[in-house]
Amino acid sequence: MTVLSDGRRTPTGAAADDPDLGRLVVSCVDGPGIVARISSFLHRHGANIVQSDQDSTGATGGRFFLRIVFHLPGLATALPALDEDFEAEVAGPLGGTYRFSEAAAPTRVALFVSRHDHCLLDLLWRARRGELPIDVVTVVSNHPDLAEDVASFGVAFEHVPVTRASKPQAEQRQLELLRGRVDLVVLARYMQILSGDFLDRVGVPVINIHHSFLPAFAGAGPYERARERGVKIIGATAHYATEDLDEGPIIEQDVVRVTHRASVAELARRGADIERTVLARAVGWHCEDRVLLNGRTTIVF
Repeated sequence: MTVLSDGRRTPTGAAADDPDLGRLVVSCVDGPGIVARISSFLHRHGANIVQSDQDSTGATGGRFFLRIVFHLPGLATALPALDEDFEAEVAGPLGGTYRFSEAAAPTRVALFVSRHDHCLLDLLWRARRGELPIDVVTVVSNHPDLAEDVASFGVAFEHVPVTRASKPQAEQRQLELLRGRVDLVVLARYMQILSGDFLDRVGVPVINIHHSFLPAFAGAGPYERARERGVKIIGATAHYATEDLDEGPIIEQDVVRVTHRASVAELARRGADIERTVLARAVGWHCEDRVLLNGRTTIVF
């Protein structure tokens, strides 16, 4: 793992080996010639496209989505001018949204957690091994239980207690801890509902994970009630957090089959396995610019 000049640690893998790899994601109203326009722009600026994915919600009047990975010598130096020219020459005339990024630059992440440690420790472990393109800046928890576990990874741990009466003050403290330091917040089994005010002010996307029993088994004791009903599959859903509880755009889901022989403890264990793998995929895809929003849904390349 390499440390960049700004202190961020690069993950292992092809992207980390080449600082001249960049990414471009674009969204606009579909129409003829968009791909040609974008590829011509990159060619004029000396970039070589090495990967390209696209999708459209409809050939006439649909929404067009594009993700490109390109190679450009001296990318870090060239990126500001590239961004400015793309706005003027392509995105502006198309009325589209876009984002350039450096593939080698990891995403600065804050992990929020309560007492369940499986998702938290899995993300920290994957980050340490360079299996996720993230730099965990801090862990924030409303309980002190996991402080020692987090310290073993060399990551800062912030205990911010939350009660119904103190929630506004707690969220203000959390915002102060995050301001200007992170690009993404991940709720790694954080058992508190974030207010709409917090989500409006945090200024970065927030990814949440939950078991897929919702809404049939919402609230406390979902595995107990799932066993009582004799469920045959259990699963997990990772989604972007919005003010509407557990209704944000879905990034990834997965399930595993179970039988009547599974105890509540076995259901919970297998559910935890699914939760951590689904969350890891969602975080990785987001940080690799593979997830594009389309209203209440997502396009995942």
